[in-house]
Amino acid sequence: MRFVIVTGMSGAGKSSVLKMLEDYGYLCVDNLPVLLIAQFTKMMTENEDIDKVAIGIDVRNLKGLKEFDDTINSLKEEGYRYEILFLDADDATLVKRYKETRRNHPLALEGRVDKAIRAERKEIGFIKKEADFILDTSHMLIRDLKHEVDKIFLGDDEYENFFVTVLSFGFKYGIPADADLVFDVRFLPNPFYDPELKGLTGNDRAVYDFVMSSEEAKKFDKMLYNMIKFLIPNYITEGKNQLVIAVGCTGGKHRSVTIANALSKRMKKLPYTIKTEHRDIDIKNK
Repeated sequence: MRFVIVTGMSGAGKSSVLKMLEDYGYLCVDNLPVLLIAQFTKMMTENEDIDKVAIGIDVRNLKGLKEFDDTINSLKEEGYRYEILFLDADDATLVKRYKETRRNHPLALEGRVDKAIRAERKEIGFIKKEADFILDTSHMLIRDLKHEVDKIFLGDDEYENFFVTVLSFGFKYGIPADADLVFDVRFLPNPFYDPELKGLTGNDRAVYDFVMSSEEAKKFDKMLYNMIKFLIPNYITEGKNQLVIAVGCTGGKHRSVTIANALSKRMKKLPYTIKTEHRDIDIKNK
């Protein structure tokens, strides 16, 4: 049985995803009390006619969330397999959605949606760290969300809907804690010392061209892509379903951003979900 827990921020699209899963043949139950998850799961596995189940869990289950880890870990110890899909969106998008729908946030007892959202992140954030799949719906239309859900639940079994995050960062601010692979590109020519490029980033064409014009960058870009292309199928065989590739330079604004963008561009041709993030790009140079 495929057992999926759909959770995340209120307003991020959980209800829409549950409707999509229902269309895929999942038996869907929303807002099931956490204390009933174990009992419900065991009941479903005893029913031979049910092989796909999705449970919606959110902050409405506030008291029960404290028991979430113990409940899920107990199921895992008993041999039950589960996947967690966490839906997220930035605060501004969530506020906008609540204003447009004129619905009340579950924690907005005094009507302040922004405060309720901050409180919800604090209460439910620990589940995000345990999630198998994370979808940021901030800039997604329903069709975009469906496309991403299709990749996870209807995709090619060979690749098991593998998610790759290419993350640039600055070593001076620390290596990302969730990085699976870390690459140091501080050996490449540094635009920081060019007065015309110092204030720009690797997202700007002038910086991108400056870095990629060097032979070292061209060779590294090609070799890095070939290595990643080789590694991912082997990671999938091992059972991984997502990968964080961290590319670092000194400040995380020029070289690392350029190489991360170049790698992401190459990887678009591969059958994986690729996301690019630049952790330290907005930190001001001192």
